[in-house]
Amino acid sequence: MTTAVGARWFRPSRGILFMAASAFALSTMTVLVKLASASLPTGQIVFVRSTVMLAVSWAMVRRAGVSPWGHNKRGLMTRGLVGFGALAAFYVSVAHLPVSEATTLRNTIPLFTALLAWWILRERVGWPTAIAIACGIGGVLMIAHPGGAGVDPVGVGVGLGSALLTALAYVGVRQLARTDHASVIVFWYVLVGAPLALPWALAVWVTPSPTECLLLLMIGLTTQIGQVLLTMGLALEGAGRATAVGYIQVAFALLWQWTVFDDVPTTWTIAGAALIIGGTVVTTLGDRVTRGPLSR
Repeated sequence: MTTAVGARWFRPSRGILFMAASAFALSTMTVLVKLASASLPTGQIVFVRSTVMLAVSWAMVRRAGVSPWGHNKRGLMTRGLVGFGALAAFYVSVAHLPVSEATTLRNTIPLFTALLAWWILRERVGWPTAIAIACGIGGVLMIAHPGGAGVDPVGVGVGLGSALLTALAYVGVRQLARTDHASVIVFWYVLVGAPLALPWALAVWVTPSPTECLLLLMIGLTTQIGQVLLTMGLALEGAGRATAVGYIQVAFALLWQWTVFDDVPTTWTIAGAALIIGGTVVTTLGDRVTRGPLSR
């Protein structure tokens, strides 16, 4: 009996696993964006990423055998607009900040998401999620501490704005998942974003080299994988608990910064990452967030 209970306790749900895999894919995308930003303008990166994702998303929708136009068109359009703004702002912050700092700021998302999910979706936030959020915020502050004096204020402001818009998009995905297939939600995300990015790209277009073309393609593919996994995770888990797992992106970002950019993490950074991972473990092993209306 004890063994069976223990096995259930240590077995993370599918939704949590999807969110963790999404975090890895999106952290990889962040590194690729940082590399591409050294020689390519942000608008061009956003447009090519959206175009690649649009082609892949169309193929996925057709393979799933569902209508690409969905049911909740107003919600799908709104999610596309908010998502475009969020990701464009994040790419700008990546161009202005080191990978770990840009990712750290982005990972204020769970706090915004948990509050918005409580307010809009009436989802109760359980103690495991509350602990994970507290650990995440503490870890974020510890990581930001060493480089705080030299951080680009534009990058910080845009990064926090991206986090708020992303939280709004995540709550929208939770609502849309009740009526629309995950591949349709991602398809609309880039269907709306690609035309919006086109004027921005044309104004700053630079002919990419073969290596840069490969980078742009990989940015689109890793973002597509991350978004699909994220959408599937949010469809299965409460928004607050699911996005709390996203804090693990910070640990991935530190690993990439160390291995790719040869930037060794400081003691503050390692301690903050440990706190973030600890919070992620708590929300993974803890009770599920109670879904549905709050009791009065």
